[in-house]
Amino acid sequence: MKKLNTLSENFQVGLKALLAFETTQNPETERIVADICADVQKRGDAALIEYTNKFDRANAQSINDLILTQADLKAAFERIPNDVQTALRIAARRVESYHQRQKMESWSYTDEDGTLLGQQITPLDRVGIYVPGGKAAYPSSVIMNAMPAHVAGVKEIIMVVPTPKGERNDIMLAAAYVAGVTKVFTVGGAQAIAALAYGTETIPQVDKITGPGNAFVAAAKRRVFGVVGIDMVAGPSEILVIADGTTPADWVAMDLFSQAEHDEIAQAILIGTSQTYLDEIEAAMNRLIETMPRRDIIKASLGNRGAMILAKDLDEACEIANYISPEHLELSVENPQEWAKKIRHAGAIFMGRYTSESLGDYCAGPNHVLPTSRTARFSSPLGTYDFQKRSSLIQVSEHGAQKLGETASVLAHGESLTAHARAAEFRMK
Repeated sequence: MKKLNTLSENFQVGLKALLAFETTQNPETERIVADICADVQKRGDAALIEYTNKFDRANAQSINDLILTQADLKAAFERIPNDVQTALRIAARRVESYHQRQKMESWSYTDEDGTLLGQQITPLDRVGIYVPGGKAAYPSSVIMNAMPAHVAGVKEIIMVVPTPKGERNDIMLAAAYVAGVTKVFTVGGAQAIAALAYGTETIPQVDKITGPGNAFVAAAKRRVFGVVGIDMVAGPSEILVIADGTTPADWVAMDLFSQAEHDEIAQAILIGTSQTYLDEIEAAMNRLIETMPRRDIIKASLGNRGAMILAKDLDEACEIANYISPEHLELSVENPQEWAKKIRHAGAIFMGRYTSESLGDYCAGPNHVLPTSRTARFSSPLGTYDFQKRSSLIQVSEHGAQKLGETASVLAHGESLTAHARAAEFRMK
């Protein structure tokens, strides 16, 4: 891991270099995705079957071979072990409970001239969730994407998931059953995103697409944005740990590993205020790394983008954290709630030594779909509000039309929009 010290003259340069991530879109990927999206839009189910057979090495003869119903999801749930059933239900229940508190409600008021003003909240009609499939199956992502939509009141939740060589993961399908997914289509890649965005003869067009995927999925989501809504185009996973020396070094080391094991471009950063403590954590990492099944990925991740930063105190550590704006921020310190008040930019804040980031990934309750690549400066976690929309309410009284009409008339004439002005003037006595 890189070593940075805030007292160094080159600290800011080193920090910027650490956070730099090449986000330039690959022209070849964009071209392939553009062709796939256009083909699915034109040929519908036929193109979808063709790409699924090609990329997922499937043998689908018709679109019916790519459909899973509620009965299929229930059967998958019944096949998995009882302890896994229980874990899925507990996680779903906690995520549901948290997201219930995010529901926006309609409101209105009447002002002094009798005009009613307000806001009406309605759910999206239909959403699509993309979930990686095959061996790299993430049932937690199913729950995190589907449950907020369910809580928001979305009537149809369509899930797409690739099944390479026909490999279906029962735990993931069971998670879809628990989270209230309406129907599953076993398709993936850019072709699945295109099908959700444009609709085919069988797959209905959705209003919004959420969920993670590879570079082709990300490029497809960018391309269809505007036709449908999307949650975000997520970058590599990130964790920043601020540790004051009171948490066992092994715990902090494993928390850093927990994100580094995602892939070679994930980022794990540690900020401490004691060099001795940083040395203890480094020693723990060197000792524990050989016990990790994904140690090669962890080593590559830490070597590529990991860092240990020595700060003069926790106030400075929090300012650095605000600049980094991490996806996951662990405050492994005494009095974490007080220090959390100093954090302005983070996807999720994990407070106290007992709060491992992994609990948030699976079952704490808040969503694990979080802004990455410093976008926490201006965006938020996926939530119930992402599946609701707001409509303004305006009902002007006769009395209100006199007062507002005069104001609107003046402003409309000022913009040389005569019809606007007269529409207001006609209602004036």
